[in-house]
Amino acid sequence: MDKDTMAAALAVFMEEARDLIADMEAILLRLEEGTSEGDELPALFRCAHTIKGSAGMFGLEEVVRFTHVVESVLDRLRNREIKFDSDLASVLLESQDHIAGLIAAVAEGTEGDNERSNALIPRLSNWLDAAHAAPKAHKVVAAKGEPDVTADGGGILSDYWHVSLRFAPCVLTDGMDPLKFIQYLNHLGRIVHVETIADNLPSLQEADIELCYLGFEVALETQAGKEEIEEVFEFYGDNARIAILPPHSKVSEFLALIESLPEETGRLGEILVACGTLTASELERALASQAASDDPTPPLLGKLLVEAGVVEPAVVGAAVEKQRRDEEKRSNESKSLKVQSDRLDALIDRVGELVIAGSGNQVQAAKTAQPAMLEVASQLMVLVEDIRDMALRLRMVAIGEVFSRFPRVVRDVSRELGKEIQLTISGAEAELDKSMVEKVADPLMHLLRNSMDHGIEPASVRASRGKPEKGTVSLKAYHESGAIIIEVSDDGGGLDPEKILRKAIEKGIVAEGASLSLHDTHQLILAPGFSTAAQVTNLSGRGVGMDVVKSNVEALRGTLEIQSEFGKGT
Repeated sequence: MDKDTMAAALAVFMEEARDLIADMEAILLRLEEGTSEGDELPALFRCAHTIKGSAGMFGLEEVVRFTHVVESVLDRLRNREIKFDSDLASVLLESQDHIAGLIAAVAEGTEGDNERSNALIPRLSNWLDAAHAAPKAHKVVAAKGEPDVTADGGGILSDYWHVSLRFAPCVLTDGMDPLKFIQYLNHLGRIVHVETIADNLPSLQEADIELCYLGFEVALETQAGKEEIEEVFEFYGDNARIAILPPHSKVSEFLALIESLPEETGRLGEILVACGTLTASELERALASQAASDDPTPPLLGKLLVEAGVVEPAVVGAAVEKQRRDEEKRSNESKSLKVQSDRLDALIDRVGELVIAGSGNQVQAAKTAQPAMLEVASQLMVLVEDIRDMALRLRMVAIGEVFSRFPRVVRDVSRELGKEIQLTISGAEAELDKSMVEKVADPLMHLLRNSMDHGIEPASVRASRGKPEKGTVSLKAYHESGAIIIEVSDDGGGLDPEKILRKAIEKGIVAEGASLSLHDTHQLILAPGFSTAAQVTNLSGRGVGMDVVKSNVEALRGTLEIQSEFGKGT
């Protein structure tokens, strides 16, 4: 691969990695807040797994080294071997930040912070050690001299294949001996343990000696695949219900195989067959069962496979997620096209020139006083203006691109301040020019930090004022009269006009005895160097912030308005 191609591929990796890191952060925040919809742990694991795999392709050894440890923790979390809590969320969020830093260092051609990797890895390893120390399941006692097999519920979680056999009562009268077939499994490997299941055994008086009432659970050590094991019992047809589960260690292999499958493998059943966790006959039986359902909304294939015990839930979840991502990617590819911003700017410049030329053409047509020429020039101008509007809309992006950065900010700052604060967002779909989206991020960051530091009161103060202990900061965006309105509000203590005026007089910003309206008093907080904070903190107190917000907003030809009610919010 030549240097240009490698550089282009690396740039694509950087962009995809940034998206995956953003997804990791969003999932972790939802899990911590308890607002996660469904089981997002497999998706979280796949984010780290994909970053590690792609980084390995480009020889980014430090990214691979560190992300491998994160992936191991997420694997334990996904398999419910460790419990998700606030402490784990904090370490994983720090780790996600560090991965972002390592990738940014690659983009900038600088050295990554290996020391931070070395500091975080032991902290992550605490959860790996805890997972190894925790009891994972109860045990089925094997025969003397044979290894124990760990069981959890109905399935066996070990490094052996688990074959669950339930025969139809008539198998003996049909001339088949189940034990012969079970013993034949030794030709594929070694039978480690057989557990006889007598749940359906009737009383001695009711039993028929020609019928089979027993089931069997078999632990098999073999290098054979699932299809080979299934073929041993193929002769039974409908006279046996057979479930074959892979070794516990193989589940992660299946998950990796699913990730590596091409996008053309689109259907759930095809994905599971392609990765080897499902056989063609098992898929055929599940599809037949689905088709035979009388329910107007047939059961989902994945649900049927899990209930039948032929596929691990984690593997089905990974296949469903891959199917969703592939469909989404194909959909996005058909809807969007990435274009370099300088090319887009050049196009808009040419469109601007075209508008000017079109106007000149219309003026010249008017001078001819020829109706036909005027009509053609008018139609041309309408088309040119449409092209102008469409070109300008190409630069529009949703402000949610900026809003999505702030849930993490609110989480970290609220912990630093020792306050309970929640962030609500609305209107994230409102659009504005991409250059403005980037420039409005810093002012919004200042406003949010001020709301959390100065606005939201401590829990005890809020309780004494009859407010919920958890404060709320809100971000809202909407279009109005050709402008975009962005509101940052909080339900905190509001601005104290008397305190503000007192401080302004002390600093000589206004004269002693001055009488200002409420609006003008509020505007004083925008003065350079103004602060009412009693002490300097990492967040505020230096008088730098609100004047920067004002100047940044005005640089975008915007205005900054303040509305506040003391004791109720700003």
